[in-house]
Amino acid sequence: MQRVQTIPFFDYPYHYASRGEEFMEAIRSALQRGAFIMQQDLFDFEKGLSDLLGIKHVIGVADGTMALIMSLRAAGVGAGDEVIVPSHTFVASAASIHHVGATPVLVECGADHLMDPASARAAVTAKTKAIMPVQLNGRVCDMDAIVAIADEFSLKIVEDSCQAVGARFRGHAAGSFGVAGTASFFPAKTLGCFGDGGAVFTNHDDVAETVRVLRDHGRAKSGKVEMWGYNSRLDNIQAAILNVKLKYYVEDIDKRRALARIYQDLLGDLDTLVLPPAPDSDARHFDIFQNYEIEADRRDELQAHLSKHGIGTIRQWGGHMVHQFEKLGFASTLPFTDRVSERYLLLPMHAGLKDEQVAVICKSIREFYTGA
Repeated sequence: MQRVQTIPFFDYPYHYASRGEEFMEAIRSALQRGAFIMQQDLFDFEKGLSDLLGIKHVIGVADGTMALIMSLRAAGVGAGDEVIVPSHTFVASAASIHHVGATPVLVECGADHLMDPASARAAVTAKTKAIMPVQLNGRVCDMDAIVAIADEFSLKIVEDSCQAVGARFRGHAAGSFGVAGTASFFPAKTLGCFGDGGAVFTNHDDVAETVRVLRDHGRAKSGKVEMWGYNSRLDNIQAAILNVKLKYYVEDIDKRRALARIYQDLLGDLDTLVLPPAPDSDARHFDIFQNYEIEADRRDELQAHLSKHGIGTIRQWGGHMVHQFEKLGFASTLPFTDRVSERYLLLPMHAGLKDEQVAVICKSIREFYTGA
């Protein structure tokens, strides 16, 4: 019989219980005011997150996928265009490209599990309209290299920054490097609500105005419909919940970074593992550790060992890269990404995780590899 997890991969009950009274008061206030759709809680959240990130416009939308779709439309991406995107990502990245009528062109990840700039550059064709770096696991890509490619070939940059809200590269926030960036507020995200939610980030006034129109059925401020739009507004009650979480967001990120240091200290000497870069190991990067994604020798056996000892882990996206979904019609050859898919594993990482729990996880991993 499989042992009940004593250290779950993600502690969903903690997500509410940590600040339950504040959450309930925020929800109660919104309900009592009848504030359900496009109300002050949403506008307050957009302003608060804008101020925290230093990005001019934050537009709350229904979810991260719709944030990508509307960002691509605002960037002018459509039928006949190609968009370069890494295969090591959630399918929503590529799906958003497909749903605006363009073609996702899948490329390799690098040793940091983020878009490999050399692979991206080699994929540029006459049809390439944009490049979509995915700021994965709470870390921003080498945006010096990505921006250089975009400049060289006159490409638009639309960031999938759904796993990196608050991460920075050279002091600039994820989501601020191109036409637009995106956020997901799925419950397990660093800034997660109690359902689906998302946002578009942009420093461009015209892009912000287009997204605001798109998210509300294509209706402009005049009330007239100016384009085919969507019903894709961030729910006001979810925005009220996010306003509570935003007050503690810096504190929560500090906790994740502290946990990452413990993982590094206790596992960094094992040559059977490849760990993500440690906090502050590269002055260009400020990582928020949405996930703690490792590569592991004998990955499947390690995962079974940890499960036996009550420790939850997952293979992100079910263990598949986008190009491995054969029924979507991809014929990409991405050997490095294939190799990562055979070795990658997410260890527990969230603000409710205790230092001593990380020590237990690391002890179990060391026992698996060393017997001691």
